[in-house]
Amino acid sequence: MKRSLTVLLSMMLLMSLFLAACSGSSAIKEKGKDTITYAVDQAPEGLFIPGFAGSAIDSQVNDFIHDDLIKVNEKMEYQPHIAKWESDDNITYTFTIEKGIKWHNGEELTMEDWQFALEVIADPDYDGPRYNYVENIKGADEYRKGKADSISGFEIVDPYTAKVTFKEKKVNNLENLWTRPMPKKALEGLAVAELSSSKEVQETPVGLGPFKVKKITPGEYVLLERFDDYWQGKPKLAEVTIKVIDPSLSVGSLENGEVDIMEIRPDDVEQLESVPHIDVKEQEGLGYSYIGFRFGHWDKDKRKAVDDYEKYQDKRLRQAMFYALDREALINAYLAGKATPVDSPIPSVHWIRADDSELTPYHYDKKKAEQLLDQAGYKDMDGDGFREDPGGNKFEIKFGHYAGPSAFEGRAQAIIQNWKDVGLNAKLATGQLVEFNTYNEMKDNDDKELEVFFGAWVVGSDPDPSGLWASTAEWNFGRWVNEESDQLLKEALSDKAFDRDYRKDKYVKWQQLFNDELPALPLWENMDLYGMNQRLHGVVIDATGLRDFHQWYVK
Repeated sequence: MKRSLTVLLSMMLLMSLFLAACSGSSAIKEKGKDTITYAVDQAPEGLFIPGFAGSAIDSQVNDFIHDDLIKVNEKMEYQPHIAKWESDDNITYTFTIEKGIKWHNGEELTMEDWQFALEVIADPDYDGPRYNYVENIKGADEYRKGKADSISGFEIVDPYTAKVTFKEKKVNNLENLWTRPMPKKALEGLAVAELSSSKEVQETPVGLGPFKVKKITPGEYVLLERFDDYWQGKPKLAEVTIKVIDPSLSVGSLENGEVDIMEIRPDDVEQLESVPHIDVKEQEGLGYSYIGFRFGHWDKDKRKAVDDYEKYQDKRLRQAMFYALDREALINAYLAGKATPVDSPIPSVHWIRADDSELTPYHYDKKKAEQLLDQAGYKDMDGDGFREDPGGNKFEIKFGHYAGPSAFEGRAQAIIQNWKDVGLNAKLATGQLVEFNTYNEMKDNDDKELEVFFGAWVVGSDPDPSGLWASTAEWNFGRWVNEESDQLLKEALSDKAFDRDYRKDKYVKWQQLFNDELPALPLWENMDLYGMNQRLHGVVIDATGLRDFHQWYVK
């Protein structure tokens, strides 16, 4: 009887999914030949001016709407784009932009728009995550502290020319400069503290990119239309709908044509490869997954991490937790084999990546994990099957994971079980997976429930990891503080670092330190996977993601 009920419920579920897919199918019949749907499986936070956005989903939307003064090519080299530059000393750069480039509201792009963006981000009331891209400019600190009316290191020579002077000579000054202007005339009347929640950022953003916003329905879709005056030429598509879909409907939506292109999950690959009109694209990318540890909190005033949380300070505990993870099994079970175990937080495509032979490999080794825990004093003293801490107190690991596709629940439970298998009493923090945006807020605010947490990064083309792991990095969510780490990262950006071999040597030493200390457990590198309808052409995919949106077309 129970089995019959289960079958009936399963049939009802399948029918509901089928109906949902059919509903989408009828909608697709109304699409024009130059209209496509790009899907995402998480709702954007809704920050559609890049200076305020921090999530990967918002960035995907913003890439259609906005454009950068400089660009990165497929080899991750910085090249002129809207702007070109010259510098004799790597401290002062002179930038020039083309005349006649238009914002979506018809205003002309000038250097005042770039200056406006830098001063918004450096404003003490700014609540976005990008100050690290401005702080190296001379005078940014004084402006942020209210000691100056402008950033002294940014000088407008004429509407199309500006000089940027940095505090010091660094090998990656250019790579760490914020080069996305903001539309000054559309935003300047608003208080900086209110910008991120304003309709000008969340509902009616003005950009420079190939598509402009036509309509936004939060949590459902962003409808974009072609910007005829785009500076690189009229885009070939008339409209792009960026639609939020439930991850369980990804495959069906691609199959029935409701969706033309989207990033897909590894467990969708096999099914989609059998669909005649769908191409599956695999690309080695810049993303990796990790498990972080909580070491302290973020001091917002001093803009640095403070290590005042002791529970995970013993690196033997962290090393044991790494050896206890059967990453190959996790990858095969929950990522369809579409990932590679790693022992460094530097993506393999970056030239500074240490050779595997230079790092300790943390292959699954249950016995070694147990030995390390014994040596560190984590032993089962009361016979309940779980280890107490060295002081004899109950020891419980609260592991946080965000919600998403159904595989996330299984993956989180498998990780917890791996730790239980070596006698560590691990539990899911808050008792359940946490909604994605709420989870990000918890990390931002150092929520005590997230003492061990699953995370993933998609890093930029600049290989320097300081923005994620230095003690002054806001995105160093574990709040790891290590003087040797900070020193190596500093040396890797010094005057001597213009010697490529010297710079790589410092980064290799930093990776070896990270590999030994394990402030986080780098789990695996994710393969970037896309499902794409064969009617869509002109799409360029490389390690940095999708590009050349104005060249996309349908036939």
